[in-house]
Amino acid sequence: MADRTDPLLAWPSRDESRVPLALYGDPAIYAREQERIFGGPFWSYVGLAAEVPEPGSWTVSAIGERPVISTRDADGALHVLENRCAHRGLALCHRAVGRATEIVCPYHQWTYDLAGRLIGVPFLRGVRGRGGMPPDFRREDHGLRRLAVHERHGAVFASFDHDVPDFESYLGPEMLPYFDRVFDGRPLRVLGTMRQSVRGNWKLMFENIKDPYHASLLHVFLVTFGLFRADQPSAVVLDQTGRHACLVSRRGEQRANEATSGMRSFQGDLRLADAALLDPVREFPGDATVVMQTVWPNLIVQQQSNTLATRRLVTRGPHAFELHWTFFGYADDDEAMTLRRLRQANLMGPAGLVSIDDSEMMELSQRGAAAYPGRSAVLELGGRDAASADHMVTEAAVRGFYRYYRAVMEL
Repeated sequence: MADRTDPLLAWPSRDESRVPLALYGDPAIYAREQERIFGGPFWSYVGLAAEVPEPGSWTVSAIGERPVISTRDADGALHVLENRCAHRGLALCHRAVGRATEIVCPYHQWTYDLAGRLIGVPFLRGVRGRGGMPPDFRREDHGLRRLAVHERHGAVFASFDHDVPDFESYLGPEMLPYFDRVFDGRPLRVLGTMRQSVRGNWKLMFENIKDPYHASLLHVFLVTFGLFRADQPSAVVLDQTGRHACLVSRRGEQRANEATSGMRSFQGDLRLADAALLDPVREFPGDATVVMQTVWPNLIVQQQSNTLATRRLVTRGPHAFELHWTFFGYADDDEAMTLRRLRQANLMGPAGLVSIDDSEMMELSQRGAAAYPGRSAVLELGGRDAASADHMVTEAAVRGFYRYYRAVMEL
């Protein structure tokens, strides 16, 4: 466990305008995160209900580093179970998705139903009167651990802590309308998935999505084609705790102005060979064309024009994480809308026209932080508080994240 008196781990200021770089690489900090954040009373996103559409469907995900299985049993009920045999701890499911009537451990063939109940133990009573389990062995005592589960409008969340607050209170009145804006109750249709591994600490990904500062400076595509930049009507919205946030923006035009003069990434002479790549149509209430929502501790909900996706963070030690993208639409989308969503999805993913930039920046951030663990990052854009703003020239959402993180981690 981290020693709070260690100078590398002590917070360098009274507020969150300074963040110690040791947070991105210290093994003791990472171990505490697994215990308190990913094992704590919080709702972690595990996937879409549409990924387990029928009885017998299952899919594998992870909360922090702990693998879990989402299943739909014979009655259609949804469960999230530890992906760990109760016998010897073996990972039971090692493919991403599957169909089955039961879960069988490949090692000793202990067998579970899709609700996690142990239904079969080979040689339970021995062979020819010899061996077997003790007389007091009860199968009902050795099922798979079940997590608390909540599904809201097709998005599935789970928690190892059954005392987790109700989901609506967890998101809060500031965040729930943005969540329900995309997850509005219509049945969902999965369009595809992507996965990538990034050599950086998982918090760098959350920082990246909470940080509108870089978006107007780094992403040539966003800036040039007016998809997301500082001179557009925009807002940064935090919940009362600071753990969740939304970046909201309205698309502008591809033209130079006073603001673009300070953006080296603006390339006014670029033109698309196929203009159909960016032919958004309005489909949500309000005039926002981009809403990027971060939900503590592992979910990013993305609406960029008409492409919709979730990004699920999976931690892989202090120095790496995986990002699992699931692109989706609605079951009642026509062919034209589905094609539009898929076409616009080229902006995102590991090699996306926009998001390819982020992976490189996070790896460079990790490299710099690892070399100077005794230093700190500066987060003063827009002040030192962690409040919502009607513009995107602020790092308030990153400060809000660390304000809550500090409290949970007791740093």
